[in-house]
Amino acid sequence: MSGIKELNALFDRQRSAFAANPCPSKKEREDRLDAIMGAVLGNRHRIHTAFKEDFSAHPNAQADFIEIFGVVERLHYAKSMLSSWMARDEREMNPETFGNSKAYVLAQPKGVIGNMLPWNFPFDIGLGPLAEMLAGGNSVIIKPSDMTPACGALMKEILKAAISEDIVAVANGDVELAKAFPTLDWDHLMYTGNPDVARLVATAAAQNLTPLTLELGGKCPVILTDETVTAQSVSSILRTKMVKNGQMCISPDYALVPRQRLEDFVSHARQFFDQNLSDYVNGDDLTGIINDRHMQRIGGLLTDLENRGARVERLGDGEPANGRRLPLCLAIDPPAEAQVMHEEIFGPILPVLPYDTLDDALAYIQQRDRPLGVYAFTDDEGLKERITSQTQSGGVSFNICALQGALPNMGFGGSGLSGYGRHHGVEGFREFTNPRGFVDCDKDSLVVNITPPYGDIANAMIDGAKANLGL
Repeated sequence: MSGIKELNALFDRQRSAFAANPCPSKKEREDRLDAIMGAVLGNRHRIHTAFKEDFSAHPNAQADFIEIFGVVERLHYAKSMLSSWMARDEREMNPETFGNSKAYVLAQPKGVIGNMLPWNFPFDIGLGPLAEMLAGGNSVIIKPSDMTPACGALMKEILKAAISEDIVAVANGDVELAKAFPTLDWDHLMYTGNPDVARLVATAAAQNLTPLTLELGGKCPVILTDETVTAQSVSSILRTKMVKNGQMCISPDYALVPRQRLEDFVSHARQFFDQNLSDYVNGDDLTGIINDRHMQRIGGLLTDLENRGARVERLGDGEPANGRRLPLCLAIDPPAEAQVMHEEIFGPILPVLPYDTLDDALAYIQQRDRPLGVYAFTDDEGLKERITSQTQSGGVSFNICALQGALPNMGFGGSGLSGYGRHHGVEGFREFTNPRGFVDCDKDSLVVNITPPYGDIANAMIDGAKANLGL
């Protein structure tokens, strides 16, 4: 069966299964979340191997923290919150008009959801959102990236063994399948990737008026003040940048540093690598670049910097023994025309830009597209308020980078060109459910009098309303 035929068959199968059970019980939802947790934990070492196969190099600890334990924590949290999330949300009604009538909202499953994955976090973004999707009572078809075939094949195998494809299924395939995927009549569609592809996805989904969740990345800035250009803060930024070797949508994309502290930043960075990661490019902590095309793309960014006379500091450099390995590079005060300043880098290059005043730094951020995250290192509460009130982004982290995207109990998503919609936590549950409004009317209520034919009771109600409004 071809990929598109298999996708259509899976879609029809889930449609039929959902129609037969459109509102799974709390117990059914708990069992489904348990099944995914068991599948992930029971295949931990195989997941390690799949990442190494797709990336050529990938730290086991990184897979553990993000793709395995992080996913399980998110699933477990959703399970623990099911009673609260599924409960009636009572709404007040005026007893003078409505008597003992009741109004409430219940979260109704949307139905069959599609999830289109990026290549950088196959399990985190493939299985993590199942926490809220399955908690919401939905069924899900996952489309992994064809750039991570080992992870995609393993995901399909372990999920098929753990849970019925009526509930969760995986559709692997090439670009033709990716093009067909958003054209189906999904009840909700989630896409994680870049804005250019997102526009195509949104256009296709619009034909069916399919609601979307788009998580699209962007150039996430990190601000340091004069007091916070320290060994601790610089190492924290670099450690986050090393996650997936910069191949992360919420990775710090550039650093804004007071001009007089620029060389201190470089010195702290070099010292951190010299003391801890002198052979980073050949060590076990490095993640390989996903494929040769991206190696060439990142190489092109570095060549562009060199051709423009920019200063590039290579950290943990060396001759790679094998695989698609690149060191972390600092681009010090690169020209404004450099390519790294006009596109999401998504690799191991960190531009370090000097600024003269904080107003200059904030204006620089505001003049650009809204990123997924804004990061700043400061303990000054007034400065924190100033930074958050004068910037827009999907989220904010202080004194660390990217943590806003890792908490299982806090909604995560973008703003503007970095996307829209949320997953994680109760915000994710609400994203993937329909807030269905209910009214249970008291038969003795006066509400019937607000419709024709009008009479004395309606006039009395109007007089009462006018008195309450001071008319």
